[in-house]
Amino acid sequence: VHQSKMDFFCKLGYGKQDICKVLENLGQEALEDDVLKELIRMGSKPQALENQAQPSRLKLIARGSCSTTPGLKWLGEGGSDSSDSLRPIVIDGSNVAMSHGNKEVFSCWGIQLAVDWFRERGHTYIKVFVPLWRKEPPRQESPIADQYILEELEKQSVLIYTPSRKVKGKRVVCYDDRYIVKVAYEQDGVIVSNDHYRDLQNENPEWKWFIEQRLLMYSFVSNRFMPPDDPLGRHGPTLSNFLSKKPVLPEKKWQPCPYGKKCTYGNKCKFYHPERQHQAQLSVADELRAKTKVPLALGKEEERRQCSP
Repeated sequence: VHQSKMDFFCKLGYGKQDICKVLENLGQEALEDDVLKELIRMGSKPQALENQAQPSRLKLIARGSCSTTPGLKWLGEGGSDSSDSLRPIVIDGSNVAMSHGNKEVFSCWGIQLAVDWFRERGHTYIKVFVPLWRKEPPRQESPIADQYILEELEKQSVLIYTPSRKVKGKRVVCYDDRYIVKVAYEQDGVIVSNDHYRDLQNENPEWKWFIEQRLLMYSFVSNRFMPPDDPLGRHGPTLSNFLSKKPVLPEKKWQPCPYGKKCTYGNKCKFYHPERQHQAQLSVADELRAKTKVPLALGKEEERRQCSP
């Protein structure tokens, strides 16, 4: 009887030690309902419930974010993408935070939205640069919202403070834009900012090309981080190819000819003709020339045969 009760409650997921304690207290002849009530009173839980009760790491996700689930494929329409094939991301923290705060408040929540968007996409190398004085308590002339997010990102080795100090009561700040462009250039990554860095473009010609080709601009639409689908214009690469080290070229799609079978351009037609797949695509004039040459050649051969002895 003792063994059958042990097996029964073990199948329910309870530990053997808790079952033995309850059976010792209630006796071997105790009913199963009484044993179950005592197990619940003791606070014992099945292993499945204990695993569910373990707190999981919370992740900040923007409401209405345009990001997708990690299982989706990004590269091309059917290709797979991994963190090794994605470019490093360097975020201009001040630019993103002020943009999310409508240029009035340094909103740290905007930085978190941008970091989460790239994390969910699969990027592993993400760095955010912010001046060190933003770590100080907020003032009336420079308000900061959700400053605790900066501490969390710093612990995750995502946020980097650019140096600053005070000399005779005046704050001396290093140029954080130079840090952003330099790190992104060395890592062959992407700069996330709405700043054009024109002064740095004039300073270094190599940086000029890099900023022109690797600058990813963005917008915030009701707490939604939205980079453009065509970062370099309508005729440039897509966002997926822009953020990938090995871009996937789209397949060339032929546009069907609007004239169809009535087209007279032949092989000079730039459109697609499904009916001419296995035919020599000659123009009408070339086809007429070819037909007239054949009988002329046959007539000349017959004249030669008749003249020959």
